[in-house]
Amino acid sequence: MDDAADKAARKAQKLKRAQAAAGPGARPEKGQKKQKLRPQASAERGPTPSAHAPRSDAAAEAAPAPPPSGSAMGGAARKRGRNWTLSIALPGSVVENAQNHELRSFLVAQVARAATIFHVDEIVIFGAASDKREPKRTPASVFMARLLQYLECPQYLRRMLFPVHPDLRAVGILPPIDATHHPRAHEAIAYREGVARDDGATALIGLQSAAPLDRKVPAGSRLTVRMPTRGGPNAPVVKPTAASPAVVVAPSEPREAAGLHWGFAVRVADTLPAVWTECPYERRYDLAIGTSDKGTAEWAESDFEFPRFEHALLVFGGVEGLEPVVAADAELSARGVTAPELFDHYFNLCPEQGSRTIRTEEALLVGLTALRPLIQRASARPGPGRS
Repeated sequence: MDDAADKAARKAQKLKRAQAAAGPGARPEKGQKKQKLRPQASAERGPTPSAHAPRSDAAAEAAPAPPPSGSAMGGAARKRGRNWTLSIALPGSVVENAQNHELRSFLVAQVARAATIFHVDEIVIFGAASDKREPKRTPASVFMARLLQYLECPQYLRRMLFPVHPDLRAVGILPPIDATHHPRAHEAIAYREGVARDDGATALIGLQSAAPLDRKVPAGSRLTVRMPTRGGPNAPVVKPTAASPAVVVAPSEPREAAGLHWGFAVRVADTLPAVWTECPYERRYDLAIGTSDKGTAEWAESDFEFPRFEHALLVFGGVEGLEPVVAADAELSARGVTAPELFDHYFNLCPEQGSRTIRTEEALLVGLTALRPLIQRASARPGPGRS
């Protein structure tokens, strides 16, 4: 009996030492508990406002982000921040080929899910000026933008930000994007989206009660907040109180400080050139990629790499591709610009395709999958800081 007790004691001490050496974050062992010819922006005309839900201007004076050694996801190790962005652009006319409202809505949901899966930061819908105008039917680009905004918005904010509208009548059957900024009520996460209440000093952020804010903001505005922690940046996230309020931050902070994908902005451009001229980024898109079955497959070569970039733009065409869109644009036609000349790269992202056509929602998944390794390698390459 004494020998058995000694063996058990030695085994317990050995296990304790192994756990201490592994550290608190160790996974338990099995069995243990657990620039080209593209259009340039005019100096007299600034970027058009995004179609994203209204946000508080207080974000411009938001508190600086905590040091990157803190916790991003309720005690999990913080990811490295991401200071580059990825935008996609596609024509609103893609929904006009759907036979009914439900199929139109489902197509938009596929776009929203693809953008979320691949960390897209901005969706630009172009061609609004040429949308068909039909009685009692929303123009395609506006319909697409409204539904994308709705799907991007956390569920607990939708009733406050989106009034009842015929365009949204099929949202109940659409798959959710289940994004990082759509947390469950019990989920401990370093950031949350919210809407300011009438007093401007508290916000609804998906918890059982309103959260006090560190400053006053306009009532009804959407905002991003950083949750307080218990004792420091590495401590667990706690519920905001008057003594430790939620801090209003810029919507880009979760991405830049913690590497989190924090939804996507939605923008409508009347024409293809407006995708560039109305770019919301101060330093514009510095990597522009066009997609077409008439492009090259240079991206698939083993030695091909993208240069380091700050804001990448990936443009998709409609049913007939990008070439007819460029040819039909008065500004581009007057300058004699062809589709490949608009971009730094003009790629066929699915060479030797088996079908005669690839639908735009399919091209999104194919293209983003194909280019993701190249984009990640380019963004990881050493270089100057980005903003």
